[in-house]
Amino acid sequence: MNYKIFNGISILLLWITISACHQKERVETNVRSLADTVGFAQYDWQMDSIIARIRRMENQNSEMGKIHFVGNPKVVICPHDDYAYVGNLYPSALQNIKAKTVILFGVAHKAKLLNLEDQIVFDSYNFWKGPYGNIKVSELRDAIIERLPSQIFQVNDSMQRMEHSVEAILPFLQYFNSNVEIVSILVPYMSFDKMEEIAKPLSTTLQKYMEEKDLIWGKDLAIVISTDAVHYGDEDWGGKDFAKFGTDSIGYVKALKYEQRIIDILSGYLTPQKIQAFCNFTVNENDFREYNWTWCGRYSVPLGLLTSYHLNEALGNEPLKGSKIGYANSIDHPVVEVNDLGMGTTAPAHMRHWVGYAAIGYK
Repeated sequence: MNYKIFNGISILLLWITISACHQKERVETNVRSLADTVGFAQYDWQMDSIIARIRRMENQNSEMGKIHFVGNPKVVICPHDDYAYVGNLYPSALQNIKAKTVILFGVAHKAKLLNLEDQIVFDSYNFWKGPYGNIKVSELRDAIIERLPSQIFQVNDSMQRMEHSVEAILPFLQYFNSNVEIVSILVPYMSFDKMEEIAKPLSTTLQKYMEEKDLIWGKDLAIVISTDAVHYGDEDWGGKDFAKFGTDSIGYVKALKYEQRIIDILSGYLTPQKIQAFCNFTVNENDFREYNWTWCGRYSVPLGLLTSYHLNEALGNEPLKGSKIGYANSIDHPVVEVNDLGMGTTAPAHMRHWVGYAAIGYK
């Protein structure tokens, strides 16, 4: 072979190799890092210890109990508070999700800072950091973005990067399924009518994708909706009073009964009327940006459920039915010890400041 030709080919191959390496490095470094390294696990040894301690507490404490959802769920509502407080509700809600692809509807706690409302929010990351390695973002995300009407969504890495409601759930998903891939959808302020406007094309997009890829809901794809339940009390809530019934023992019992009413609405066969009733409980009827009852998932829950309802209808399935996996709060059970793991808690927990946790599964 002519030396000049050989040398030219060698240089070309070397350039291709270097270019490929740079491309691989660029892709693998496009990782969404953690917003909260205190309340949640960031390393595999932390996660292994958390699971072991939760299991040990279940065995030792009859009040904590073992709570499980039987079968592979299609949709799960799951808390996102500190691991020390939520405890066994995390594995109880998430351990039966074996689907490779999980769509997560998360809260946009700081949407007001970025003036976000009336659009769902995606990210552009290739991976999210997980304790057992980077978690891949599913190709489904880009398929959704390509097919949705442009006016109902935006891609905003700033919002996704500062939000903790999705990342809280990922270590448990990854623990139970090392190959999980995700799509993160944050839901900022919006009215129920706007939710319907978004849920219908979103569910249609998911239906077509699932049929093209021959995916089975519950087996190949699942939906997880992130929310904490009531934020209750009159201390350390940014100067606001969220103690609707007071902060004594009588008020506490009344607050728990009110929580149960909301969980009852979300249980049983899912209908748009029930989803709207949830909004009526949690969102101010005169201003959808304000609370009526302080569930931070007052937008993620109804939009996630409306999308699930319409998707389920489009696929021709039997109606979705919700069952309570469990309910707890930050002061009604022993905390999981995490301080020796380099973790901690991000808020106080006492009668004047506590958070509720609801886990509900649908199949």
